[in-house]
Amino acid sequence: MTEAAFRGYIMSALRKRSAFWKPKSAAIAKAFVKVGKNPETGHKCKLHRCPKCKGLFPQSKMDADHIEPVVPLNGFEGSTSTFLSYDWSKLIERLFCETDGYRVICKGCHKEITKKQNQKRRKNK
Repeated sequence: MTEAAFRGYIMSALRKRSAFWKPKSAAIAKAFVKVGKNPETGHKCKLHRCPKCKGLFPQSKMDADHIEPVVPLNGFEGSTSTFLSYDWSKLIERLFCETDGYRVICKGCHKEITKKQNQKRRKNK
């Protein structure tokens, strides 16, 4: 396995575990606005407002976006050298932040923000 593939494997495992991080769930719960109907199913659900697009969405369509990106836009110091010098402690600290470290937005807006951040990272390599 290449160093890049191994780094990707570790990052993927960490991100999967972060889905169960309680502060992340609490941040999404705080975005609750009202009980309404799920536009896709018509069933009663809790609706959350996306501050970016102003839309109302069921909880399943919301994401907790890190205010401070997990991987900085200019990368971590040492991130282009060997795996062992990759700054995992900073990455883990950013990934597992407290509730106030998240902004809750809809999945569409989160995808858009992530795409722009990844473009900046590629530019800064």
